[in-house]
Amino acid sequence: MKLLSVSQVARRTGVTIRTLHHYDACGLLRPAGRSGAGYRFYGEAELRRLQHIVSLKALGFTLDAIRASLDADAPTLADALLQQVARLRETIARQHALLARLEQLEQRLAAGEVIDGNTLLSTIEASTIMEKYLSDEQRETIRQRGEMLGAERIGEVEQAWPQVIAGMTAAMQLDKDPASDEVRTLAQKWRSLLREFTGGDAGIQHSLNSMFQQEPADMQQHTGIDPALMAYASKAIAALPAG
Repeated sequence: MKLLSVSQVARRTGVTIRTLHHYDACGLLRPAGRSGAGYRFYGEAELRRLQHIVSLKALGFTLDAIRASLDADAPTLADALLQQVARLRETIARQHALLARLEQLEQRLAAGEVIDGNTLLSTIEASTIMEKYLSDEQRETIRQRGEMLGAERIGEVEQAWPQVIAGMTAAMQLDKDPASDEVRTLAQKWRSLLREFTGGDAGIQHSLNSMFQQEPADMQQHTGIDPALMAYASKAIAALPAG
């Protein structure tokens, strides 16, 4: 293979000339040589290193971490490519799932249902967060739970949640003891409604806890439960007898 100029590498790889210059300046990717006029040229070895850099960067490595990894030859280019392929497959799977949801919404619209834009955005955002923290198996368990409960019961649960959340919020604001009788009644209702959703699956509960911890703003928007309220309700539920 003949040497490629920096502009040829940029054109064929999508990595900008400015980036290639920066990689050279910081010692991350030196060109194979330079012309008499100072133009950079790259060969196969440099392209392999560039692929390694691109793969590691796609995996979230900083440039300093990439340099250290390349100098130590760990992970190898093959390992980095395998990880990048795995991540891309996950991204593609999520995109396919998103496409399926959009198609379902489109079908509902075609059938005459009225779905406003905010509802569309909220539904997609909530579903995306669920996919991030819940495994395929857990989401399938939740779906089956929904089928088992039926639309009528799901509607009753959805109506009950705001009342329980409001009651728990009021108790927290009044600084009531989470183990008090009044709060205990609310905690029992909270736990019962939650079990309607999870079926008592500890793994799903753990994933939900992670969602509230890692996505507090989004979860508050969708559920009305902020981190302080979640912590208070958790204390109240922990004070309940097992059952």
